[in-house]
Amino acid sequence: MRIGIIGAGQLGQMLGTAAQDLGFECRFIDPSDSPPAGSTGTVIRKAFDDPDALAQLAADCDVVTYEFENVPVEALHAIADVVPVYPPPSALAIAQDRLHEKRLFDELDIPLPGYRVIDSRQDMQAAAADLGLPMVIKTRRFGYDGKGQVVIRDLQQIDAVWDQLGKQPLVAEAWVAFDYEVSIIGVRNAQGAVAIWPLTQNKHVDGILHSSRSPVENHGLFERASAYMNRMLSHLDYVGVLALELFVCNDALLANEFAPRVHNSGHWTIEGADTSQFTNHLLAISGQSPTSTACSGHAGMLNLVGEIPAAARQFEDERISLHDYDKTPRPGRKLGHITVLAASAAERDDLLQTVAEIVTGSTPAGGHSA
Repeated sequence: MRIGIIGAGQLGQMLGTAAQDLGFECRFIDPSDSPPAGSTGTVIRKAFDDPDALAQLAADCDVVTYEFENVPVEALHAIADVVPVYPPPSALAIAQDRLHEKRLFDELDIPLPGYRVIDSRQDMQAAAADLGLPMVIKTRRFGYDGKGQVVIRDLQQIDAVWDQLGKQPLVAEAWVAFDYEVSIIGVRNAQGAVAIWPLTQNKHVDGILHSSRSPVENHGLFERASAYMNRMLSHLDYVGVLALELFVCNDALLANEFAPRVHNSGHWTIEGADTSQFTNHLLAISGQSPTSTACSGHAGMLNLVGEIPAAARQFEDERISLHDYDKTPRPGRKLGHITVLAASAAERDDLLQTVAEIVTGSTPAGGHSA
């Protein structure tokens, strides 16, 4: 089985490693000089939407997938008649537009914060009146890791925010005073077999995922989030891994966004689950059934952003695993992550805090899993 992957970043690297374990071969498209996934397969060094590169990938591979949301949907449609492309391009098109994403949640009766479409300065003023302040203004497309969004806390900000973002389609979202954030990750194959990992609690710093913990020991939340996941997988006729991010507000769950790909908040599954998200994604897109997603213990993940300090390489504890993406250090860039695995939630949280203090000088606030 030969897997074509558009993008050869760290997610491609982890997919490539999982593919090697399954006896699969990978081909990538990525214009970068030294993409992380280059260590796990051949990389075609062309633009993601280069017609010749895509044609070559489609001709050489049994199935094509992608590792990031900003792949041009038209590029996928161009090869979909030649080779199966998963997750389906139709799901990607929805995820690329926040308004379409929110309308999908509405259609599937998945609760979400109030929102308004913003096409003018007057729309922004009306949204402030309807939703209240603070509210969040987001670009409908190309926003990730906190980019393309501004919090409006005072009506006097509206003119400046419109001048900053108003040249592109926008949405306004009601501000959510949430207790904490969670994600649920599921996988489905073309025959409709579904598997779902335990709920994960996440903390973000400056819009970038800082740390994750799983499982979240709240059966009611898991059951509700699983129902939402199943609705989405079925409605989208989905194949592959999908991640749904949610806010926990008292006993309510509100959808934030979804990602049609393997996800940063699921990195813990490599050490912490019977089957990782990367392995199950590959099984699903290759026509096989996903296998057990049960936890192997209590897992935590700490993102390494901007640099990987020497201290991160010096742990000699079998409960701690470092993943280095082999990327050039740069402020705000995800360079690696550390996973911890323990026998209890308390042990996991203590170990994650110790690692964070040693490696980053900060603590992954958020407390024990709910």
